[in-house]
Amino acid sequence: MSTVTREPRQRSSGRLLVVIPALNEEKTLGGVLARVPREFEGVERVDLLVIDDGSTDTTAEIAEAAGARVIRHVVRRGVGAAFHSALSFALASDATLIASIDADGQFDPLDLPLLVEPVASGYADFATASRFLDPSLSPDMPWIKKWGNRMMSRLISGLAGQRFYDVSCGMRCYSRGAAMRLHLIGRFTYTQEVFLNLAFKQQRIVEVPIRVRGEREFGQSRVANNLWRYAWRSMKIIVRSYRDYHPMRFFGALAAGLGLGAVVLAIFFLNHYFRTGSFAPHTWAGVSAGALFGLAAIMLQTGMIGDMLNRHRIYLEEILYTQRLDGAPRTASDPRGTSSGPLAPTDG
Repeated sequence: MSTVTREPRQRSSGRLLVVIPALNEEKTLGGVLARVPREFEGVERVDLLVIDDGSTDTTAEIAEAAGARVIRHVVRRGVGAAFHSALSFALASDATLIASIDADGQFDPLDLPLLVEPVASGYADFATASRFLDPSLSPDMPWIKKWGNRMMSRLISGLAGQRFYDVSCGMRCYSRGAAMRLHLIGRFTYTQEVFLNLAFKQQRIVEVPIRVRGEREFGQSRVANNLWRYAWRSMKIIVRSYRDYHPMRFFGALAAGLGLGAVVLAIFFLNHYFRTGSFAPHTWAGVSAGALFGLAAIMLQTGMIGDMLNRHRIYLEEILYTQRLDGAPRTASDPRGTSSGPLAPTDG
């Protein structure tokens, strides 16, 4: 179970931005927007932001009629790109907390306070709804999707070094500090990459058990409608993320595997030679062992180069974090201190 260190930082206050990515969700978006609570403990103001990812129906018009701010993508760019747009908007504004919920009606917006509370209270940097943390709340859904979610959660847990039960849920809440530290690459999806990104940066993550409808009432998921395609594209994002943050572990594991294969073949080859006094007919084993040793050395060298590049990435991310910190309005939970309104960037 994911735990949160009970050492609260300063309680957040100010503005909560509720983000809703949507693609042709005219049948459900209005109901979702209407049910988003307008009052949260510790929050002074609640704003709605809908990311219209190339809808061809009246999604944008429904959002505007409900009082939401709308950012439109002219063409469909994917849920990951929609999250990037929302994140950029949130960081450029005075949002203290950023919550996200899907537009398809599978989540109950009335559960948002359960996610916001641990972040607003300072006990967590990132809170996510969990469909599987509490077995009694597990939704009815095809077994293959449950199995896929379970395997994906185990994979992310192993890579992050923390136990997670649901890494694909789209109902979440971020502190401003956690959002500033997000540096995501994937555009197809973002859900698993967020876990790795924040876990690698020692951000405090908590899962909140919530009952979720297992299947959409209308249409089908645009992201996971093909499980194998979703798994393949998600795996590419996950592998690249882990490779970039832990290059020595990544390439070191490859080098170890190649080196082990080389040792086995070399032992076989030398054993045959000492028994028979001849390389034939297993010359291939010696050649293969040499090739595998060479590849292992290349992988190890690549890992060392990647480790050096990783140091530069850390420095660059710190610079970007500082720029985001200095370039955005100050809020009550801002690490720079409190202010009643926007200030100019600080000196230094």
